[in-house]
Amino acid sequence: MSQFKGPGASVTPMQNTIFKHGRSLSHHGPEVTNDIKIGNHGQDARSLANTLSFGPRNASLAPSGQAPGSFSSEIKAVNFARVGIPGTPKLDLGNYANGESYSKHGLFSSEQRQNQLRDKINKETKIKVGSENLLEALIAKNAKQTKDQRQRVESELSLSNRKLTELNGLLDDEIEKSRRPTTPSRDRLSGLFQSSPIKSPEREEGLQQATGTEQEAESPSFVLDDILQTLELEGMQPDYYVERANRLVELFKRHPTLKYDLAWSIFGLRVQTMLLSDSREVVAAGYRVSRHAIADQRSLQTIRNLNTDDLVILSLLKDSKASIEREQALKFVRAFLDVKGGVEELSNAVIRTIVSVAEHHEDRLRNMGLLTIAEILLQNSSKAVQAGGIAPLADALVEGSYHGSEGLASVFLQLEDKPQSRAHLASGYELDGAFTPFTDPAIGRGHEERLKSNARLISAIFKTWPGLFAAARRDFMAIRSLLKSLQYPVPIARDLILDLLFDILHITPPSWTSSYLAGRRLTTYGRVANLKADSTELHFKAEVVGEENASFNLVEHFTTLLLAVLMYCGLVQALTDLVETCDDASLRRKTTLLLGEVLKLADHSLPQSTSASWQALPELFAEATEAMEADDDDGLASGMIYQIDRVARTIHRSSGKSKSHPAPVAGAMADSQPDPISVRPTDISNSRMSVDMDDLRFRSILLETQVLTTTNYLKWRWDLINDIIDGPLTNPRRLEESIKASKFMKRLIGFYRPFKYRFCEVRNTKPNQRYVRTGCALMKALLQTSEGITYLTESKLLRQLAECLAQLDRQSGLVAMKPLFSIERMADTLTGGYFTMLGSLSSDPKGLNMLERWRIVNMFYHILDSDGREDLIRVLLHNMDFSLDSHLRVMLSKALTACRKNIRIFATRLVRKYATTAARENPIQTQNTESPAWAIRLLVTQLYDPEVQVSEVAVQILEEVCNRTTQLEYVVRCRPALDHLGAIGAPLLLRFLSTSLGYRYLDGLDYITQEMDDWFLGRNDSYVTLVEASLSKALFTLPERPKSSSEDSIKSQDYGTVPPHFYRELSRTIEGCRLLRDSGHFEAFVATIRDSWDEQVDAEAILKVKGCLWAVGNVGAMELGAPFLEESDVVSWIVKTATSSQVMTMRGTAFFVLGLISRSIHGMEILAEHGWIGATDHLGGSLGYCLPPNLEVLLYMERQGSRPLLERKHVKPADEDDPIHARILAVVTDLGNTVLTKKAAGDLYNIKVKSPEYFNSVALFRKVMLILEKHSFRLQVRRFVVDLFDKGLMRRIVLEDESGNEC
Repeated sequence: MSQFKGPGASVTPMQNTIFKHGRSLSHHGPEVTNDIKIGNHGQDARSLANTLSFGPRNASLAPSGQAPGSFSSEIKAVNFARVGIPGTPKLDLGNYANGESYSKHGLFSSEQRQNQLRDKINKETKIKVGSENLLEALIAKNAKQTKDQRQRVESELSLSNRKLTELNGLLDDEIEKSRRPTTPSRDRLSGLFQSSPIKSPEREEGLQQATGTEQEAESPSFVLDDILQTLELEGMQPDYYVERANRLVELFKRHPTLKYDLAWSIFGLRVQTMLLSDSREVVAAGYRVSRHAIADQRSLQTIRNLNTDDLVILSLLKDSKASIEREQALKFVRAFLDVKGGVEELSNAVIRTIVSVAEHHEDRLRNMGLLTIAEILLQNSSKAVQAGGIAPLADALVEGSYHGSEGLASVFLQLEDKPQSRAHLASGYELDGAFTPFTDPAIGRGHEERLKSNARLISAIFKTWPGLFAAARRDFMAIRSLLKSLQYPVPIARDLILDLLFDILHITPPSWTSSYLAGRRLTTYGRVANLKADSTELHFKAEVVGEENASFNLVEHFTTLLLAVLMYCGLVQALTDLVETCDDASLRRKTTLLLGEVLKLADHSLPQSTSASWQALPELFAEATEAMEADDDDGLASGMIYQIDRVARTIHRSSGKSKSHPAPVAGAMADSQPDPISVRPTDISNSRMSVDMDDLRFRSILLETQVLTTTNYLKWRWDLINDIIDGPLTNPRRLEESIKASKFMKRLIGFYRPFKYRFCEVRNTKPNQRYVRTGCALMKALLQTSEGITYLTESKLLRQLAECLAQLDRQSGLVAMKPLFSIERMADTLTGGYFTMLGSLSSDPKGLNMLERWRIVNMFYHILDSDGREDLIRVLLHNMDFSLDSHLRVMLSKALTACRKNIRIFATRLVRKYATTAARENPIQTQNTESPAWAIRLLVTQLYDPEVQVSEVAVQILEEVCNRTTQLEYVVRCRPALDHLGAIGAPLLLRFLSTSLGYRYLDGLDYITQEMDDWFLGRNDSYVTLVEASLSKALFTLPERPKSSSEDSIKSQDYGTVPPHFYRELSRTIEGCRLLRDSGHFEAFVATIRDSWDEQVDAEAILKVKGCLWAVGNVGAMELGAPFLEESDVVSWIVKTATSSQVMTMRGTAFFVLGLISRSIHGMEILAEHGWIGATDHLGGSLGYCLPPNLEVLLYMERQGSRPLLERKHVKPADEDDPIHARILAVVTDLGNTVLTKKAAGDLYNIKVKSPEYFNSVALFRKVMLILEKHSFRLQVRRFVVDLFDKGLMRRIVLEDESGNEC
């Protein structure tokens, strides 16, 4: 077909080109083009992505909006399977969205722009890191030889820094715009948008510009009538109808409420006419208009009365030349799923046709067909099962070629959850096909992508309760087979299985993993010092975990069960055998590392009686003993034991994770905002210089630094200078000698003087940060002695810094053409390092006196008042030390209350460091909370900030502060009012309940009784959704994205921990327990569990039981809540739920609740009476993990019932009066038999040749369509049968013109 040039021509040359070559409209998401265009749909169906890269530079390719039923052909991995979620999960459909999406300036487009900015930030960050590494390597070489290269790298690094600053600013602005809802401007058309989402003025203006002058002057109804009248004309070119159809779609997009008032008697007739057109593009436009006219279930019924079911079937059965028509037809069907109750309006014939499309591997719509069947299966399992939708989904799952295999698996997992949906799965082993590529080496060998896809799929299965139950069937056969497949000599399969085990056990490889796998020794220079530093840090974090308010980590409890299952299935033996038989050194090292991590995790998480036998590695030791007795020189077993022990010791040093030092809670000591200028601590060196050094040695070392030899700082040995500052210069005698007897100190201080333009001209790169670290160390060393204080006070360094700071003050009268602290210098050079050095001075009272002497603190106040220098204010606040009571705290208070919102948020986050760590640094003052009191008062003040974001950050920090009882009581004494914050302040109020002082405070506000009623009547049920969503996000971790400076980074993503619960906080105090007993709520929870623990059908009842289980578990986790457990004997019912409930997620919830109960000593004793074993540390304290006496008791679930047999209604030839009709129907039925297909096709063709008039019968056509609806046929067979009938038959059926058609 030639390209038409008319009203329906392409809006842009790019869109014209797309349709000219027949490219997909759905390859990159819904509605890639605004309209349907006429084009030549030949065989040149290349990717749309290839075309987009060659489009016009200024042409807009942004989606005009996501229409109902849209989809993307690139199906991505889906991470929505949840552990214990009763509701229907929502498939991640890529660009697919429910309802109409927003326009160019809408929220959807804003999210796209944010993702684009984040991608650019990631790219520039990689460039920056690469430039820094290259620059660091060049610095280690000869300076003269690499001068030009260093200059080029530094310029590239400066460019990256500027781009990163610009991109971060754009990302902050975009996030701020998306968070700020604004009221649209009122005009005469504003009433039409009342039911639409709130639009910004920019979007409103864009919509008004998009609306033509003619349409602005006319009402939408008038425009609709005008378009429908123009569609009455017959015999026009196809582009005429396509252009009108596109105008209709745009009208529905601009006025969403218009489709609710359609006159279907007229509108339906126009749609029918388009769907019966001989032009594929006109038919596609008809489907598109119909899709946008869908409003509710009633409109779907009206549309179906237009015989759209048969029309859709005929469109889907067409060949690949009609790609645009088939695609729009499938989009039209998918739009049914976006309407409440819409799946009920899908006929079995349409679903059967989609199933046949999904079964055809070469069909380009196969992936979309699979996705559509999956959604139908979730919304109405019976319809999908009756249409045979299970088979293509299971086949796609086994093949591994479908990109969204995790999404398909989640459908089966959802069906596995409850008995009534489980009955739809005939065998119950549909998920076992995911293990086939690993357990069958002939299939997996040479198919790396398939193996990777199935590895991701298995990981998704193991991270859900239904998946774990499915893998545990037949005595854990699937898991045992996976572990035994490590014996097959397929390196890629072995490597992927090891990665899979790392993933499902949530083992994060140590920082030295890559070096170890590459064959380097663990004792490499510098590595031991880092391990010690890491161990110290983790031991320090462990102190926080031991607090009484530590959260319960559900992910660790679930991982403990997974570990126990894997160990029971022979994980240790499988890894040991792999180490013995593997020839690949790297793979053997990786296995050894995993084995060490598994043993460490087992020692930490599993009960001692369970893990002790595995820790000994009995079989390996037996082999080593036999080899020693036989004088075997090979010593393979002994070498393995040595390697495992060496790795285990290294892991222990690097992580410090053991039963005596539990794993830290995520986010317990999260770092604050990243440093603008990083000041990293120097590594501990074994060659640190002694403070008491003789004169000769000291002078020799000064000469070795090259400071006395040359004034070129690039030739100085800065590592040696650092050692001198940290060592000998702390001795007053050596310091005096370096000042008076040599030029060492003079030249070193001269390097940092601003007007020397040496330090301040150094490029701001990662390797050059050593100059900043040395300057800070020098400031601290000089403050330690009286000689150093005198020298620093009289030096020109502080005087010149004060003068440069005065250049920023307009009232000082000092002006410079190029100020030292200009925006460009702060971004490109180490000028910002001066604030870091001033911060070192602010940590000492003597240094504060120096700052006050030169009026530097006054300059700081003026910097806070400066406009347009947010970068300077951030660097200033971040580097100052506010630990001492001085003017700096007043300055911080001013920044918290008087600066712009971004600065107030930044300063609020800065206070966190002092509010949460001050008491730890001053253990003597911990009891009276004197040290962090000033910071807590500032945070309480921030609760009343006019910006909600500032208050939200303050609430999150105060929550962390309240982890210590003494600080919690101080916060309560401040009597903060949180009513104006609503739900934002609710978590903090809950923390107040954990002390008697807070209880009395809240009781006086009448908060407790109201909150108790709220939780009892509804919040208890919504808590279930909250905790399960948190667990799902924790198990299916996503790659981290770069955060903007305005995003919240205070409260780390502590997904997977038990959220605060009202009844748990209430059970912390005697007064709260008394109120709980008087209210009778606990007894009501127990009664609900006792009466409905075996509920299988009612979703609301299941949700209610889960809410009661969490309430009981949170009460039982407290020591004061133990009497409630003993009096009600509720633990026995929870154990019964965990071992006998037919709902898998109900069992999982009960398992987690038992772990909560085991956190208290009395709860652990009660569980021991029922045979459950709790994990403890070496001191006997509970870790909150418990396991049943037998894993099969928890994970075994008997399948009840099976899928009901489908009743097939065959059309009997004997019922037909005409023998030819009967013969045709019988032969069509035989086409479903693969043995008779060829013969039946030949018979049908012969009948067609001899008696073509029979294939013009409407009655026969309807009976054939009924056979196609009731039986399963391949796509080619369906297409062959339909093509036998006359092409104009459908027009006669729709228009009911059947006169003289019967034979």
